[in-house]
Amino acid sequence: MRIAVLGGGNGSFAAAGDFVLSGHEVRLWRRDADQVAAHRAAGSSILVKDHDGTHDVKLALVTSAIAEAVDGTELILCPAPAFAQPDIARLLAPHLRDGQVVFLPPATFGSMIFAQAARDAGNHAKASFAETGTLPWLTRKHGPFEVAITIRAKRLPVGVFPLDQASHALAVIGRAFPDAIEPCGDALSGALMNAGPIIHPPLIVMNAGPIEHFERWDIHKEGTQAAIRRVTDALDAERIAVREALGYGAPHFPLAHHYAREGEVWMYGRGSHDRLTDSGDWREQIVLTSHRYMREDLRLGLSLLVSVAALAGVPTPLAKAFLAIGGAVCGEDFRQDGRTLETLGLGNLGKAELQTLLRNGF
Repeated sequence: MRIAVLGGGNGSFAAAGDFVLSGHEVRLWRRDADQVAAHRAAGSSILVKDHDGTHDVKLALVTSAIAEAVDGTELILCPAPAFAQPDIARLLAPHLRDGQVVFLPPATFGSMIFAQAARDAGNHAKASFAETGTLPWLTRKHGPFEVAITIRAKRLPVGVFPLDQASHALAVIGRAFPDAIEPCGDALSGALMNAGPIIHPPLIVMNAGPIEHFERWDIHKEGTQAAIRRVTDALDAERIAVREALGYGAPHFPLAHHYAREGEVWMYGRGSHDRLTDSGDWREQIVLTSHRYMREDLRLGLSLLVSVAALAGVPTPLAKAFLAIGGAVCGEDFRQDGRTLETLGLGNLGKAELQTLLRNGF
């Protein structure tokens, strides 16, 4: 299959390299023309490290021209941070064609941003937009064109916009992720499966002291203590309550399964947390005010959760508290400049109207 991967971060490089390993033709798009030129000069290859060893894979194309990257592709994968989605969506919008699937892993309801951008660009192609609850790889870049994959996802709940195109979208995504995806309904259901806004805000806020004190800190290892886990479970209960109030059925992929040694398999499979911490790749210097866990998962992810919870009539005291504390740490008002149904242009819709839009599209 011909796949376009958008972005130059950890997830994009893991995706591009892993798809080539699986036999797909992969085109990588980055906005930074200098980085593109350097990558081409290095042979347009990626060095992928995983449990099977080291693999030198060559991409079909590395480009800063998004039209060239996505032309003729079936799947367009964009694992860029949620705060980068509006700009990328505007660049992509004029170039989408019938049958193409845009997959955002994860997205914080970014599927709506990409769909709205296509509509606003006057592009009426029958494309579909999907999102899931986590990045399909636990991964870190080890160099400009080198990436280490610690774990590949085992079970990815995928929501699709519009829902009436789900069968086609899931079939295309399933060819890139064989035996690893399962439908979870519409795009909002997929957004409410996002693990990042549940696991990361307690970690980055409740570890603020050691993060600022120590040069490097692993919030997933020594930063994940029993007290923080209890808060994470309580925050996850708010997410699940919102899903249930909106009529989304189980499984809800509770975050507790990420840490469990038995029971139902979660997105990354059994023992994933231990393998993550054993890798050492997450022992890092963290700048509280700019880290992705703060800017994306807390600011955007929890503001979306609180907004959707208000529509569903579900109280979210912990999510609101983390928004207030995170905003205070950064000197901002995360409730005002986050991602909400209102900022997405959906604030005037009731539950039934929103569900109709999610099912039928614009």
